[in-house]
Amino acid sequence: MRENTVKSLWRAGAVAYGGWLSLPSSLSAEIMANEDFDYVCIDMQHGGIDYQTALTMLQAISTTETMPFVRVPWNEPGIIMKMLDAGAMGVIIPMVNSVEEATAAVAACRYHPLGNRSFGPLRATIYAGADYFEHANTEVACIPMIETEQALDNLDNILSVPGIDAVYVGPADLSITLGQQPAMANEGRFEKERLRIAKACKASGVVAGIHANADLAEKHAASGFQLVTISSDQGGMRVAARADLKIARSN
Repeated sequence: MRENTVKSLWRAGAVAYGGWLSLPSSLSAEIMANEDFDYVCIDMQHGGIDYQTALTMLQAISTTETMPFVRVPWNEPGIIMKMLDAGAMGVIIPMVNSVEEATAAVAACRYHPLGNRSFGPLRATIYAGADYFEHANTEVACIPMIETEQALDNLDNILSVPGIDAVYVGPADLSITLGQQPAMANEGRFEKERLRIAKACKASGVVAGIHANADLAEKHAASGFQLVTISSDQGGMRVAARADLKIARSN
């Protein structure tokens, strides 16, 4: 089976840096994947992307060495299994707040006896290899999100669930539940909890991940985060457009 190079980076103690895809475009996905990110993640929760478009985006990413990840719309086994069958090598699962929800997320990602994932890797065997079944339970990354106060209360128990490879902090939603403005970073309680998550992950042998930007990458890596999203297709387009317009109008 194709190696999940993001998990290999984690095992080596390195940081995986990724890009985020919100635009429903296989061309956008191909452009981002060719920029040498360790992974790019298709956002089916807040991005304008449905299953059929996500499938074509996974095909586009597959022309590169970049690992294809998907954030599914919800912690629902049908869509998790469907995106894995389509060739996702990692699944980010939003709003996981309890041991029960974390256990359900893992079960959807793993074949028996580690879970209840149904067998039918329509595209995964084409992308990842004919021996997909033998290795999928170890190569596919299961990544619940920590983004609520309830999840923080249950953090240690969530991290103890077998089969979780990493957790992924959603800073905007987490900030909101902590009574702060939605942002990539906040001081006060958010910063305290960010550091607590990193420390708890290290103690549990689970990778800490976070949604971020390039300016925050060094800070997160220094804190122990090994899965750091630093760029997005729509964000990059907006920044480039503004910069070009500023240059043109200043001449």
